[in-house]
Amino acid sequence: MQHPDLYSNAHLVVAAIRIFTHKNSKHPSLNEICKTLSFSLEQGNLVCKKLKDLGIIDVVEGAFENHLFIKDHLKIEEIPRDKKEDRLEEALKKFKDSKKDFSKKIESFQAKQAEKQKALFAELEEKLKQRANKTKPSSE
Repeated sequence: MQHPDLYSNAHLVVAAIRIFTHKNSKHPSLNEICKTLSFSLEQGNLVCKKLKDLGIIDVVEGAFENHLFIKDHLKIEEIPRDKKEDRLEEALKKFKDSKKDFSKKIESFQAKQAEKQKALFAELEEKLKQRANKTKPSSE
């Protein structure tokens, strides 16, 4: 089961580093952690990069591969819990808001056009009345 939030993934990665170190008496590489957790290499790299940026783990470059070390596991608790990567929801909300704004602009434009059309018809009607009055023979 994939955990979509960083908090859960952080606990999994730190636990995997501890278990791997205990079982093999060496620090794991990113590939070994990804295999242990059934993460894709891309997902594991992304999670480890975020954890490194937060100061939770450290990545030490070796001659052939990078090894992962736990730096400060207590910082995991500073990560907001149950905060999922809801970029899609945010983007959807922005899209809906922009659509509402666009709809309001269209309604405003249509109202202006309707007013212009009414004014034009009123002007044409007035001109036609004036012409009709001019061409009408006087009955005196």
